[in-house]
Parts: sequence; C-alpha cells; structure tokens
Amino acid sequence: MGEVEPGPAGPLEPPEPPEAPASRRPGGIRVLKRNMKRNGSRNCLNRRSRFGSRERDWLREDVKRGCVYLYGADSTTATTTTTTSSSSSSSSSSSDLHLVLCTVETPASEICAGEGRESLYLQLHGDLVRRLEPTERPLQIVYDYLSRLGFDDLVRIQEEATNPDLGCMIRFYGEKPCHMDHLDRILLSGIYNVRKGKTQLHKWAERLVVLCGTCLIVSSVKDCQTGKMHILPLVGGKIEEVKRRQYSLAFSSAGAQAQTYHVSFETLAEYQRWQRQASKVVSQRISTVDLSCYSLEEVPEHLFYSQDITYLNLRHNFMQLERPGGLDTLYKFSQLKGLNLSHNKLGLFPILLCDISTLTELNLSCNGFRDLPSQIGNLLNLQTLCLDGNFLTTLPEELGNLQQLSSLGISFNNFSQIPEVYEKLTMLDKVVMAGNCLEVLNLGVLNRMNHIKHVDLRMNHLKTMVIENLEGNKHITHVDLRDNRLTDLDLSSLCSLEQLHCERNQLRELTLSGFSLRTLYASSNRLTAVNVYPVPSLLTSLDLSRNLLECVPDWACEAKKIEVLDVSYNLLTEVPIRILSSLSLRKLMLGHNHVQNLPTLVEHIPLEVLDLQHNALTRLPDTLFSKALNKLNKLEQLEELNLSGNKLKTIPTTIANCKRLHTLVAHSNNISIFPEILQLPQIQFVDLSCNDLTEILIPEALPATLQDLDLTGNTNLVLEHKTLDIFSHITTLKIDQKPLPTTDSTVTSTFWSHGLAEMAGQRNKLCVSALAMDNFAEGVGAVYGMFDGDRNEELPRLLQCTMADVLLEEVQQSTNDTVFMANTFLVSHRKLGMAGQKLGSSALLCYIRPDTADPASSFSLTVANVGTCRAVLCRGGKPVPLSKVFSLEQDPEEAQRVKDQKAIITEDNKVNGVTCCTRMLGCTYLYPWILPKPHISSTPLTIQDELLILGNKALWEHLSYTEAVNAVRHVQDPLAAAKKLCTLAQSYGCQDNVGAMVVYLNIGEEGCTCEMNGLTLPGPVGFASTTTIKDAPKPATPSSSSGIASEFSSEMSTSEVSSEVGSTASDEHNAGGLDTALLPRPERRCSLHPTPTSGLFQRQPSCATFSSNQSDNGLDSDDDQPVEGVITNGSKVEVEVDIHCCRGRDLENSPPLRESSPTPCSEEHARGSCFGIRRQNSVNSGIVLPMSKDRMELQKSPSTSCLYGKKLSNGSIVPLEDSLNLIEVATEVPKRKTGYFAAPTQMEPEDQFVVPRDLEEEVKEQMKQHQDSRLEPEPHEEDRTEPPEEFDTAL
Repeated sequence: MGEVEPGPAGPLEPPEPPEAPASRRPGGIRVLKRNMKRNGSRNCLNRRSRFGSRERDWLREDVKRGCVYLYGADSTTATTTTTTSSSSSSSSSSSDLHLVLCTVETPASEICAGEGRESLYLQLHGDLVRRLEPTERPLQIVYDYLSRLGFDDLVRIQEEATNPDLGCMIRFYGEKPCHMDHLDRILLSGIYNVRKGKTQLHKWAERLVVLCGTCLIVSSVKDCQTGKMHILPLVGGKIEEVKRRQYSLAFSSAGAQAQTYHVSFETLAEYQRWQRQASKVVSQRISTVDLSCYSLEEVPEHLFYSQDITYLNLRHNFMQLERPGGLDTLYKFSQLKGLNLSHNKLGLFPILLCDISTLTELNLSCNGFRDLPSQIGNLLNLQTLCLDGNFLTTLPEELGNLQQLSSLGISFNNFSQIPEVYEKLTMLDKVVMAGNCLEVLNLGVLNRMNHIKHVDLRMNHLKTMVIENLEGNKHITHVDLRDNRLTDLDLSSLCSLEQLHCERNQLRELTLSGFSLRTLYASSNRLTAVNVYPVPSLLTSLDLSRNLLECVPDWACEAKKIEVLDVSYNLLTEVPIRILSSLSLRKLMLGHNHVQNLPTLVEHIPLEVLDLQHNALTRLPDTLFSKALNKLNKLEQLEELNLSGNKLKTIPTTIANCKRLHTLVAHSNNISIFPEILQLPQIQFVDLSCNDLTEILIPEALPATLQDLDLTGNTNLVLEHKTLDIFSHITTLKIDQKPLPTTDSTVTSTFWSHGLAEMAGQRNKLCVSALAMDNFAEGVGAVYGMFDGDRNEELPRLLQCTMADVLLEEVQQSTNDTVFMANTFLVSHRKLGMAGQKLGSSALLCYIRPDTADPASSFSLTVANVGTCRAVLCRGGKPVPLSKVFSLEQDPEEAQRVKDQKAIITEDNKVNGVTCCTRMLGCTYLYPWILPKPHISSTPLTIQDELLILGNKALWEHLSYTEAVNAVRHVQDPLAAAKKLCTLAQSYGCQDNVGAMVVYLNIGEEGCTCEMNGLTLPGPVGFASTTTIKDAPKPATPSSSSGIASEFSSEMSTSEVSSEVGSTASDEHNAGGLDTALLPRPERRCSLHPTPTSGLFQRQPSCATFSSNQSDNGLDSDDDQPVEGVITNGSKVEVEVDIHCCRGRDLENSPPLRESSPTPCSEEHARGSCFGIRRQNSVNSGIVLPMSKDRMELQKSPSTSCLYGKKLSNGSIVPLEDSLNLIEVATEVPKRKTGYFAAPTQMEPEDQFVVPRDLEEEVKEQMKQHQDSRLEPEPHEEDRTEPPEEFDTAL
C-alpha cells in the first residue's frame, strides 16, 4: 500500500495499525503516500493505488468521509487533450500520489497545512487548472460534481469518489502543473551568447534573453532587473538562421532603423523552440498576444515591456483582480484596443478597465456579472461590447454615452424587457437578446428605435405580442423569433420586413406584410392559415413544413419570384395548378401529405427538384413529362424526382424526355414495369426498391454516369447472368441475395432474435456501433445497444466493448432498474477516461430480463438513453416510443436548463457551437451543460409486443415511428428488416451514418409450456398423446413448446437445474436425485409464468437439442442407425424431456412396467416414477416411453451401465432394445461446453424428418401398427418381476 503517515487518532482517520507507530500531523488528516505508475493509455492510476480494508472500514462508518487523490506537479500529461500524444509521455513518467482521507467539512487550508503546501489546485476534465480558495472543501467539491452528474445515493457517491479513474474528470494538485508547450507560448527565457548588430564589430557576450509577448528582451545577467534592457519589437520583423555559427538565430525588428540581435543556442532543441515561437510573432500584421486557455491568474511580468500590444486575448483563464499583474494593471498597455476576458468567472466587473480609454473592443461574456458599473460610460471609443452569458437584468443609463458603440451583445442574460438604453445608442442596428426572459413582444418599443433593423429574440419566453398603435414600422427588416411560445403572430405593421424566422413555436395563425418579404421560415408550428398582404412580389423562399395546412396559400401561388417552396408534412390533398405553372419555382417539396393526383401541365416550367414522396398518388399524368406547346419539355430542367411511398404502378414513358434527370427515387410503390430511364444521358442514382418489378429492359449501352442502382425488395425480379454482366460497371448495385442455408448451431434465446445493419452513407468512416447479446447474465436476459459518435468513431467502439460488463456489475449491486441503469451510464461515462474529455457519443441501452415485480408478466424491458439514439416498441402493430430525445430543439426543459447555466447556444442550436445534444456520454469539458444522466423507462413485455427497433439520429430523422414499424413487422428475418430500415433512410435522402437494429420478440403464450395455458401434459390420469404436426405452422422464431428452448425458473440457474435433477449431464447419479419426487407434483410453470415464491422448490421441464450428424468436435458419430422410410436432411433432432412430470407417492408400491408391452401410465401408475420422452418434429410424434424407478436408482458405474444399455463417450446411456424406437436420438448427445440445456438459435426448415410422398401412406400404416402393438392389457402386479428398463440420457 505504500508509506503511511497517519495523524492523531480522531474522527478524521481510521484506527491505527498496532505495528505502525503513529506520527502527528496537523488537522488530523491521514495521508497515504505512494509513487505509482500511471496507465499510459488512459492516464489513470492502476489498482495498486486503491487503499486497503482499514481505510474502507473507516469510510463505511460515515458517508461524509472520503478521500482526495493529490497529484504532484509533474503530472503534466494529465492536461494533454489528445490520447495519442499522452500515451508516450505518461508511460515514461510517474507521479507522487498522496491519498488524503478527510471529510466533506475539511477545507483546503487544512489539507495544505498537513501537506506543507501553499495551495491546492483543481483541474477539471484535463483542461484548466485553478487555485482553490483556503475555505473551499475539496471532498465536497467532488461530491457536488458527482451529484450533478447524476449519482443520487450518498453511499454510491462516496464509493465513486474513492475511484482513482475519476482523475480523468476531476483532479487535485499540490502544486500548479505547467505543460512545457504552454510555458513556451507564454514566456521563453535563458542565458545565451548574444551579439548586437549585423557586423562583426561587436563581440559575443553572455546575456539574459527573454521572448515574451511581441518583444525580444536582452539584459545583463547580473543586473537583469535594474540594469539596462534592450527591447526589440518583433511584429513585422524577421527571423533568420546564422549560417556561420551553429544553432544561431538573427532577430530583426521592422522599420527603417531596424536593429538586429544574434543569439547562439547550445542545443538543437532550444534552437527549434525559439525559432518556432518567434516565427509566429514576426508573422503577425498587428501586435496581438494570445494567452487564452493557459490557467493564468495574472499577466506575465515581462509582457508589460511589449508596449506595442494592441489586442490581448486572455479568454478562459482565472484572472484575478487585486494581484501583481492582475486585471487592475492592464491600464499599463497604452496602445491596447482589443481585450478579451470572457470565461474568467470574475463575478465582479473590474472597474479599472474603464480607465483604458483606447479600448474599441471589449469581450466580458460568461463572467457571472449581475450588474455593470456606471463608469463603463467612460469608454467613449468603445465600438463592440459583448456581455453574453451573464446574469444581467438591467443596463446603466451611462452606457448611452457610448455613441460609437455599433455592436452590443446581451444574449443569455436575465432581461425581461428590451433595455431603454437602446434608444440612445443610435449607432446600433441590431437588438441581440437571444436566450433571455422576455414574455411579451412590445412592438411599440421597437417603433421608437428607428435605428434598429435586426431583432434577435430567439429562445425567450415570448407568449403574446403588444401593439401600442397602428403606426407602421419601416426600419425593421429581419426578425428572429425561433423557439418561443407564441400562438398567434401579427407582424403586418412591419412594412419593411424582409426575413422572418418563427420556427418551433405554437403558432396557429400568422399575418405578415408582403411589401418587402423575401424569405419566410415557419416550420414546426400548428399553422392552419398564413395571411400575407399584399402578394409578396419579392418572395424567393417559403418554408411552411410540419404544420396543419390543408391547402397552399393563394398568395404563394401568385408570388412571381418564388424559387423554393416547402409544404411537406402538412394535410394537403391537392396541388394547385398555379404552383406547377410557376415560371420561377426551382424546388418544390410536397412530401408527406395526402395528395391523390397531380394537375396536367400545359406549359414548360423550370422546376429542378420535385419531391412527392409519401402521398396517395396512384398514377401520374401521361403528359407530365411530355412536350409543351412551345415544343419544349414541360419538365426539361428536372434533375431530381422523388416518388417514394406512393401507390404508383407505372411511371410514364415520357420520363425519357427529362434529359437532365440524374436522381430518381421511387421505392415503396407498386411499380411492375421498369421505367425508361436507362437512356437518360445524366442519370446517376436510381432507387426502385420495394416494388413489384419482374423484368428489366436494358438498352444496348448503359449511360456512363450511372453510379447507384437499387433493386432490392422486388421479390419477383430475376436477373439473368447477361443482365448482371451489363450492370457490372455500376459502382453500387443493390439486389436481393438468395438466402443461403445456415448450419449455425449457436445457442440463443427462444424469446428474441436480432438483426443489425450499419451504413456509412457518403462519409468515409462509420461512427456508429451497436451492442447485441441475446444471452446475457447466464442466459436469463438480453442486452441491445446503439452508440452514435457523430464525427468520432473512438467512443462508440469503447462503449460497445465496455457497457455490457458495466451493466452486469451494476445489476449485481441493485435490483432497481432505475438505479442500475443510471449507474451503468454514469460509470461508463467515467470509464471513457481521457477519450471522453473532448469527444462525446449518444448512447441507447435496452435490457430484457425476467420480471420479478409482476408475476403476471414474463419479461420486462428497461430502456435508457442519452443523446439522439432512440428505441421504439411495436405493440399490437402500433409504435410505443421508449426513449427521450435530449436535444435543444426537441426538449424545451433541457434547453431551459442549459440556458440557466449560461451556456452560449449558437444560431444553429448547438451548445457552445459543438453539439445539439444536452446529454451525452463523454464531452466532459462541456460540463455542466452536457450531462451523462440518462432517461430511463421500463415496461413489462406482453403477448402483443412484436419487435423492438433501435436506431441512431439519422434513422429517425428520415423515418417516423409508424413508418418504421409498418415497414418491418411482416419481414421474417430481423437482419433483412434492419437492412430495410437503413435502405429506407438512405432513400429518403440520408447521407450520414445510419444504424438500425431490429429485435424480434416472441414473448407470447405460444412460447409457453405451462399446464395453466392448456398444454397437454402427463397428469394423474396418464399421458395424453400429442397432436399431429402435418399442417403445423413453422414459426420464424421457435417457441419453447417446440422443444427447442431451455426453460428455467427466473430464480434458478443452469447449474442449479443440473444439480436438482440428479446431474443428468454426467455419468454419475446423485443419490437423492429423485427424492424430491415424493412430494406432490405442483403445477408446471415455464419462465413466462413463474411460480409464485413459496417454500417448495419448483422444478421446470427441460428441453434440449442434440446433433444427429456430428459432435461438437466435428467427428462423425458411429452410432447412426437409419430408420427405413424416414429421411433426415438436417443436423438436429429436437426432443423434449420432462424429467419431473409425475407424482412421486407410493414409489415402493408402484408396479414395474414391462418393456415388451409399454402402455400409457394409469392413475395409480402415474404415482410411480414415469420418465417420458416425447419426440418433436417427427412422424412418430406423441409416443411416450415409460420406465420405472428401480433401474433409475441403480448405482451408476461403467459395469452396471453396460448391463442395460450401451454407454457413449459423452456419458449418455441408451437401452439397446429401444434404440430403434427412439431413432437413436440419445446416442448422439454431443459434449457441449455450455451444458445440455442449451437451445439452438432457431429451428431451421431442413432440420426435420422428411417423409417422401411415395412412402407417406406406408409410414403412416407402420406407425399405426406400431402404436396398436403397444396398447396391450397391463399385466398383474405379481407378474412384474422383470427389472425395469433404465433410460438415462444427458438431458
């Protein structure tokens, strides 16, 4: 464990070991010192850093106790943000690790006193490092951090806080770590030989050389602070190599009186460092110093010698106010014009900044300001002021003195109204107030601001609009009202309005002025009417998609310059002829409506893109693509045509007139005749999948431009070899492959099966990964997951490999689905390590397990997700969403949470311009805006549940839940279903990575073997013969009643079943293997209907599948005895063995049965030990073979086993007399590593007995005679002296 230096006994420390003498430490803090090597790949500590049992016992006494890992200053690799560079550097270094045991009340000053340190430093996510205040409590900081991540239980928080892997997210240092590269950028210094001037008149002398900011400083070594200093401005100068002297550089300033200094370095590394940094300085056109993201608390002292600095960037630091070199000293830069102090968490406005009268640009965003001082009015030259991301509610009147201010940003503050000071700032032309708290849009206030042209009020709380008078506003041209709560909007008074954004409101009616209107974006509302008067003659783009419009507005049909019209996802039933006759329209989007027919075109129109997907079209006008009266083709300029999801049977042959057509998408129709498109000279992409094509007429030569042809889903289409040869030059040809007979005998669950499809689209890498485990947690459940990294592939791969293991660990710790699912995501978030600092991924996890809470249900489904991956359950043919989309656009609550925490949301709705997701795994540097806490939902699975669909963002952006469910619920193969979903998404224009997983569920009564569900089982009155299988259907997913699946109680494992039935998978009997048969036989239940908890152990019937052709090692069996008249063309014979099917009373009095004339057990005989095997999938289905107890209880040994049957290498015993009747099923039991209670993936059609037609009648007759011969009178009890036959298999 390392060296221990304990403090005095007290509540802050564990008990002292008797062999270790105690040494006093101030504050009663226990410190464990270790020198530990870090794991180079993850930069986290290995297991040797974990403390022992004494420390853990001390922690368990109080949840407020914990530990803090204190790293040394040489742990610089922790700040490296890329795993590639950190792996090599961290593997060669070690850090001095101090494990400090403390409580949540222990301040940093107490820890510093015990450690002999001046301060403690905190680093989050391997990024910036800040100094802790003496009163801050490190352990409480860790607890608060974990609580905000999503951990709720204090005990679990305490456990997570002791995990050293947490250092990748939050870490404490005893000294401030400094990365060498950062130091070089801030300050370069050293003692070198220096010569002044270009000539050799001056001699080389040893001098102190400093490169800081924009200057090179040369001074005496002894009198460096008080002596003469030579300052050489480098901006615009030159850096040259001195060829006559090794490792020497010549630094020259700019201007006519330029000076030069020659500096000679000792090593090549120093020479390269100085050359690299100085080259950046001389290449600047203006004197700019960038010191952002360096964890600075003060300005470097030597920087003040650079008096020519005009722009200073100190963003993302921890600048202090009253310190030497703090913000109060920035006035020394006499020529400073631009200053960036954003993200410094200042809290208070530095008033001395108001004395820098030369400032023209000042950025103070994200500093926690609640008010501004009146002295800000002294910055008379200020032109740009950015105050975004603060807590401001008002602006001082003195701000109106800044008459040169042309840009004022106050977005994401707490303003409830537009500040009146805007009226004085006449140079401003924009009101930028996104993300504030405005509830009322007062047009009267805007009317008084004649200088305002642009108004940005997106992401406020606007509900109503107030018009003080009818006076028109002629100066406002652009208005952005996205993501508010408006229900009605009347902006007809804005006569000069050119552009309006009002997406994602709750608008029912919209009224605008059309005098100057050029673009209108009003999608994702509830619009039933849009009124624009007069007709907008300048309108070029109109987006009214995702509303409730029943017709296209008349004014839109009359717009003379409209080029783009999007009315998709509405309730349109017809397309106005005036729209299709527009001479300016270039792009028309009419998808997802109820259009049944198109009007007949008369004239030529310049339409380039026509989208008619998902309507009710049954036919297209024959003259749609024909020539117009002016002898031009009506759609001569058409380039893209989308007809998917309609009911078309043919496409007019006149489509061959569209010479510019390069994309035709017409999947999911009823097209039976291949359209004449292979003669088009520019055709590139053709999608005719999921139609009724039967043949293709191919011209002699295909166009050279054809790149993609999709013909999948045409079940009646047969392509000849000649046709395939012609298509061979196409880059992408998609056709249905004939299913190959599978011989996979992998054991999977009977109740579910899955298929996965992933497509990269037009990107060069696949950033989607999936997790699929049909047998999880010893085969009693299943886990499925989907991970989407957007632009990175590393995190989805990591989650794919680790998340199932984390879930298994969490399930063992808690039975509450909400708890173990949430902890699975949070622990996986931590395990991402350094890879999760800058990268993020959406994650979806579905866990199927036996439902212990609801006895009436069989299994429960628990779904958890973060990000945009979603799951939907098909229940009774209807989609049931199980996930929540965590994005700014679709989750107002999450958007409000991010706004309250003062994140900057860009105009494309991304947090800090990075991602639209508000919850992800990874991206720890965006904490607390991005969190890993998932949404969790649980539902019991019922007989109505058909399938489960998992998909990433790209899939659900192009497919609705209903469409996805309807597309695959009748597809037999889950893999084909998953591929179909991906193909549909790509057909709808998806060009990104798309992933889909389809899980078929068989959680129904057909998968049940319970007596309660009417299944014929052996009972007290004897064995009932089973039914005929002649016309039995072949289920796509085999149920447990078909003799394929293993069934266990939800409370017992495979090993428990094996031990309870007397070690049936071995050569030895358990002495008490049948003792439990003396108990009354309870009602038999399967895993679908588990027996309620009671004191009696409930046994379950077991089923197994054995190979009849080969053993698992590939060796042919030599025990095959073919049966005449019966042909086996498969490799499996399924049998169901009920080893606990009879009552066990009066075993001693039960008469033995004769082997020569076996009969079904009568009521009193059923009380004996009857062991029956019912063969499945055979012509002899239903024959039951009884046997007695005596032979079963006979001690098994190699000698006695051979007396009653032949022993195989796998341990099974088969009676020689009945081997033919059993068709030697038991002789072929393979040695399976997973035990003999495993089931195959599914029942394949070829794995059955096949009776030739010419032998069918003969076999039936033989079967009938065979059954009649077994139904003989039962002998008297005194005649039963022959020992019973033993039939013991590995079942």
